[in-house]
Amino acid sequence: MIPNSTAIRNAAKEAAAQLVGRPIKEGQRLVSSGLIDSLSVLKLIGLLERKLCVVIPPETLQPEDFDDVDLIVETVERVAKPAFGKA
Repeated sequence: MIPNSTAIRNAAKEAAAQLVGRPIKEGQRLVSSGLIDSLSVLKLIGLLERKLCVVIPPETLQPEDFDDVDLIVETVERVAKPAFGKA
């Protein structure tokens, strides 16, 4: 089961803040502003997968899919699959 939008939003804010070392504001651009780079996007995906117990297949994703919290929520809702056997 995929978490609801609120859980995804909270996890996205926590994960992004962890990567950049400070809280993330609503609407704050992450990739296009240079706060995180493409390698950090992969780290962000890993953090989200662990926090939400999902699998996010990166093959069809672009860094821009993770440019702000709203886009992260949309992306996770669109592509995430439950991570069976993970707690």
